[in-house]
Amino acid sequence: MAVAPGWWRRAWDHDLAWSFRHSPVTIVAALLTLACFGAAIFAPWLAPHDPFDLASLNLGDAFAPPAWSAGGQARFPLGTDDQGRDVLSTIMHGARISLGVGLAAVAFSALLGVSLGLLSGYVGGRLDAFIMRVADIQLSFPAILIALLVDGVARVALPRETHDSIAIPVLIFSIGISGWVQYARTVRGSTLVEKNREYVQAARVIGRSRFAIMLHHVLPNVMGPVLVIGTIHVGTAIITEATLSFLGVGLPPTQPSLGTLIRVGNDFLFSGEWWITVFPGLALIVLVLSVNLLGDWLRDALNPKLR
Repeated sequence: MAVAPGWWRRAWDHDLAWSFRHSPVTIVAALLTLACFGAAIFAPWLAPHDPFDLASLNLGDAFAPPAWSAGGQARFPLGTDDQGRDVLSTIMHGARISLGVGLAAVAFSALLGVSLGLLSGYVGGRLDAFIMRVADIQLSFPAILIALLVDGVARVALPRETHDSIAIPVLIFSIGISGWVQYARTVRGSTLVEKNREYVQAARVIGRSRFAIMLHHVLPNVMGPVLVIGTIHVGTAIITEATLSFLGVGLPPTQPSLGTLIRVGNDFLFSGEWWITVFPGLALIVLVLSVNLLGDWLRDALNPKLR
């Protein structure tokens, strides 16, 4: 009697696993993404120094070049910034903040967009027309402009002394509210197809409520494209956060994200301290590029026409 293969064997033989194994670019992108996420998540334990410990900072160490340059120090592999902070440690902690903001913004966008798209596609009528017209209006504005507008309104409406403490929630909301349209339009289109399928009609016949049908029957069958959009949107959200921080309307210097580090280093770029902005910029490029490559692979792997 043959022994049934374990779950790991089924996973190894799955179409996604086969596609992943036969794509060297995707494997490299996955390794880079894993390295970036690992360095960010475990930054408090892996970083050589704590950039938030003011007692350990020494202004005498400011503007130290990378370790391989003349005047460099081995304890600062990528040099130091204007406050004497280790650039490698600030990159790791900055990536932690950038990833946290990006992932939270994507989760908020997906939750809002999927909910509105599901309602719009299943209920239809005036509600569908209203949601889609709001989406059309938002699509006429660049996402960064909407994020700037929301962030600016929040700064005007809220007391000045609370700006630093609520900077991360405001940034997550401003980025998230600018990206829900893609999810809503995609889910609406899939819902329009799924709500006429036999299993949905059968659920109506046995008396299930609209909410139960949308949640338990339609939603699981429209989540495939959402996963692809979410993967690609992570890179966009991180770039948006970096752009806002670079413009000075994102996170404060006390909570340095990659965008904040690039902005601070840009002030010293032409005075010779190039490493302060170049290394955070390279880290941002590697992070976003690897995530986008994974998103592109997932989009192609889940497309039945390309199998």
